[in-house]
Amino acid sequence: MSKSDPIVVVGAGPVGLCLALALAQQDVSVVLVESMTDENFLDQVPRAGSNHPTTLEFFDRIGLYDRMEPRGLIAPKFHYWDRQDNALIAEFDHALLKDDTKFPFVLQCERIKIIEEALKLAKAHPLIDVRMATEFLGFTQNADAVLVQVKNAAGDAETIRGCYLVSAEGARSIARKDLNLEFEGFTYPERTINIEVAYDFRKHGYTERNYISDPVEYSNLFHWKGPPDRWRIHFPTNIDDDENELKRPEALQKRLQQFLGIDHEFEICGCNLYTVHQRVAAKFRVGRVVLAGDSAHVNSPIGGMGLNSGVHDAFNLADKLARILHGSADDAELDRYERQRRHVAVQHTQAGTIRNKRLLEERDPAVRKRNHDELRRQAEDPALARKFLLRTALFDSLREAEQIL
Repeated sequence: MSKSDPIVVVGAGPVGLCLALALAQQDVSVVLVESMTDENFLDQVPRAGSNHPTTLEFFDRIGLYDRMEPRGLIAPKFHYWDRQDNALIAEFDHALLKDDTKFPFVLQCERIKIIEEALKLAKAHPLIDVRMATEFLGFTQNADAVLVQVKNAAGDAETIRGCYLVSAEGARSIARKDLNLEFEGFTYPERTINIEVAYDFRKHGYTERNYISDPVEYSNLFHWKGPPDRWRIHFPTNIDDDENELKRPEALQKRLQQFLGIDHEFEICGCNLYTVHQRVAAKFRVGRVVLAGDSAHVNSPIGGMGLNSGVHDAFNLADKLARILHGSADDAELDRYERQRRHVAVQHTQAGTIRNKRLLEERDPAVRKRNHDELRRQAEDPALARKFLLRTALFDSLREAEQIL
């Protein structure tokens, strides 16, 4: 391996960008490959961005937090609601974590804003070669290097030599498929419709983040900074429902009106429909090729663990790769990355998101009551509430991973 060989990162999403910035901060050269162009990069479908305190600490480390805060909403509290009774079950306040973190709150800042700001930082860094409009085709690897095949912005075939290749491509990772790695898990037999609406739900008692339990149609409700300020609300739908019918303006209006129980014409800003998967790659590392973020694991968005755990992958991996390249650790560090982050994906991210969904959609009245009573008990006891928040804000997963050798 030549000391001049960069690390090749495929995918300029939050994971790939954070990985590139964290590596460059430690004097490691990166080639960042992204298939989208400068012209269409920001045309992506808006996706969630509830950024937990642990993740904000990482963003702060690479100079990204200060760029995000003015574009987001500081949300110290979140709610659990019972839709059947239209009643608040429990309120949790991240202020209880003031002695644990510089950021005792969640920052509501959408993924598209994160990658916009992070891409500016990456393009400005002399150690990051950002290759926009470049399609990743495949790779070969040997004991010394990875040879990454791409089609560059000019439309020509090109081979990029790197010391390692990191797939941050997302759930459809070409690298994972080329490695023949099983994407273990399942797909939920339903689809989720996400509606964005310019309407202030706080007048009905909601806060910036809300999880709403209902045995028929549970939902999640989140506030996003404008202009105009928008709220994103998710509902489950039958897998066989007609997509065009679900997205029909009259159908969206009716769904929102039924949710609030009011006759009101809402200003709908957009909607999208998606399928939810719970999957984890059988391995996160094969030779010089490493998976991170959605390339390695995908999950239900309930609880905001997907983007956050992917960013945690990026910083864990950046530190290990930097130590390897600077000679203070050997290649076995990447096996430790796999042990640590795959454990988190299975035991925390997957388990937590499955648990969150079951809690919201529970149909048995006795179990629902028991679940709601337990949430109240935890919220009303500061010690239990702090313990709850250390888990949901992903402190527990980070601390547990560090103990894995």
